[in-house]
Amino acid sequence: MSHLLSIEDLDRAGIERILDRAESFAEVSGREIKKVPALRGRTVVNLFYESSTRTSSSFELAAKRLSADVVNIRAAGSAVDKGESLRDTVQTLSAYDPAAIVIRSPHAGTAALVVPWTDAAVINAGDGKHEHPTQALLDVFTLRRRLGSLEGLNIWIVGDVTHSRVARSNILAFGGMGAKVTVAGPPTLLPRGIEQLGAAATPSLERLHEADVVYVLRMQQERMESAYIPTLREYAQRYQINSARLRPGQLLMHPGPVNRGLELSGEAIDSDVSLIGSQVQAGVAVRMAVFYELLTVPA
Repeated sequence: MSHLLSIEDLDRAGIERILDRAESFAEVSGREIKKVPALRGRTVVNLFYESSTRTSSSFELAAKRLSADVVNIRAAGSAVDKGESLRDTVQTLSAYDPAAIVIRSPHAGTAALVVPWTDAAVINAGDGKHEHPTQALLDVFTLRRRLGSLEGLNIWIVGDVTHSRVARSNILAFGGMGAKVTVAGPPTLLPRGIEQLGAAATPSLERLHEADVVYVLRMQQERMESAYIPTLREYAQRYQINSARLRPGQLLMHPGPVNRGLELSGEAIDSDVSLIGSQVQAGVAVRMAVFYELLTVPA
């Protein structure tokens, strides 16, 4: 594997190999000295054209714990503000001979566009409404740690599926690991053809009790150019996941950041069934494993 642009770049064995390696890196994260020399002397560039807290910080920590030098570039305050093109930015950064470029962009396909412009490994940290493969990997890692296997698991992804790159990557990853995936939300937020990725679709939460895992998506109002729902209050009444909608034994996930009180109630977020904190913790170990797989394992 030379780049990670989509979950489709990995078969089941490839996903399991990364998750197994992430287990060993999770042990490193528990040590007093949280570093290994795997990428000593190499450089990782984090190029983020969108705001990020969890993804950018965990990629930075992952690279540093592998002893890499890290360059963080945000569009705001960089030469992008002066009109520099993506290609020129990538070629400028490539002059520093990075081993990897991690890129997040509001435009689908950006990560793939960058590949021929650099000799570095390219990692997609989220491109528009397309995919977010490392989020899917850390979600699978979180569930595998909790349940042992995803085989036969019934996972419901609830909310703004239309604007969610996480939903697309997770449908592919969960399905590839043997789970049955259902997406649910208002009809206006369920994209046409989503079933082609391997998920069932429903506009109702009536069968939510069938789920073993309820994966809630953020309402991405910043991507909504028109009225997809009548009001946020009505959305919360019909689709908010709260303790009343969750049955005993169900697990709860969310990629963050959470609109507390909108797609998720406060008591659900803070409940014992919530894996949200575990997802955040998994991010560093999984992204360490991705760097290791791309930069040290022979293709």
